[in-house]
Amino acid sequence: MCVEPSAPPPNRLTRRGVLAASAALAGTATALGAASSTKAAAAAATRPAAHAGDLVIEGGTLLDPATGDVTEDAVVVIREGVVRASGARDAVDVPEGAPRLDAQGQWVLPGLVDAHIHLNTAAEAQDAVRKGATSARSGSTNFYQDIAVRELARQAPEHAPRLQAAGIFVTPDLGDTILADPDLTALARLKNGVRSAEALRRVVEVNLARGADVVKTRVNERAGLPEQDPLAQVYSYEQLSEVVTAARRGGKGVLCHSYSERGCHDAVTAGIRSLEHGVFVAERTLREMLRRGTYFTPTLTAIAGLATSSDPVLAERGRTYLPILKKAVLAAHEMGVPLAAGTDSSGGSVHPIGGEVELMHSAGLSALDAIRTATTGAARLLGLTGTVGRLTRGHAGDVILLAGDPLKDPGLLKSPTRVVRSGLAL
Repeated sequence: MCVEPSAPPPNRLTRRGVLAASAALAGTATALGAASSTKAAAAAATRPAAHAGDLVIEGGTLLDPATGDVTEDAVVVIREGVVRASGARDAVDVPEGAPRLDAQGQWVLPGLVDAHIHLNTAAEAQDAVRKGATSARSGSTNFYQDIAVRELARQAPEHAPRLQAAGIFVTPDLGDTILADPDLTALARLKNGVRSAEALRRVVEVNLARGADVVKTRVNERAGLPEQDPLAQVYSYEQLSEVVTAARRGGKGVLCHSYSERGCHDAVTAGIRSLEHGVFVAERTLREMLRRGTYFTPTLTAIAGLATSSDPVLAERGRTYLPILKKAVLAAHEMGVPLAAGTDSSGGSVHPIGGEVELMHSAGLSALDAIRTATTGAARLLGLTGTVGRLTRGHAGDVILLAGDPLKDPGLLKSPTRVVRSGLAL
């Protein structure tokens, strides 16, 4: 069976129902205390942010990841969720009557960015924020829950990271995801799964119609399933090119799950925006990434996690893959390939993005460069330069406080003493 590319786009009524269902699955309506009607859930995307805070953070040591500058006894002034001023105490006018947060003895950094995370519920989203990820990019969810979480973040930023949603995975076997969306049900009759040009375009088009900000696809099987071979290729260069082209028509970029060198090279030359995992990426592909400005999101946390698995196949993969991936990360960094930190947290367990920074440092990056992968570097990948990644005027009032100097011990980033999201101290 062929899915016709001229099939009508998803209608508004269908979109409204699908997104209401995703909000129910994610539990975001409960978190918002909003009305449970379908109309209210679908209308959330058009509302302005409901909450933003005023806060003065004073007395801490401020680090600017962009410049590496360190300012002692600093002040950060946040009004309506946005940084209005920052710097040394004697250089900043502090508004009278503003709520204050004493940061003496602590380091003050911008909230971190997790560039690859799977957030299926409001509880996971809040856990991510409390662990320091105040902005994030979704690595896809099964039933568009990340789109619901994104709307939660817009309405109640203290509950969720600022999120770019990927919707559903563009993968050969959509599995139960087909049940989530009437506009995908025709794909269930495909004998070989989502592989034809028409089917690939259809999944991308439905994702974009549902409001996805980015598109997630794959070139290899999974490393986290012992029965799969992560070096086996599931999509060709031509198929990946169809996904990229369809996404670009909607003005969106593509992140691609990858492991094998051939798969990495096919994905990069097909035009993806960022390479995810990429354990066996080689020099020729890294050079192509540098030429194209393709980002590398290695998700070291996820690969390291395999080594602790009770399954012997997965444990051996983790032990084997992690040192190979660390070498690839260092080679990419030394070559100038842009890096972004991502934990690949999923399945209800949220890993602190600070742990990924620590692993970047252990791969050979300086502490400052490792911090940049979760601040200014990740912000560029998400198109949020000027919004997140720094605490200068005009940036979001997203802040983490640390008990010590992360330039000496990046591991401190795993356990912020306080998190501020959009001027709201958690």
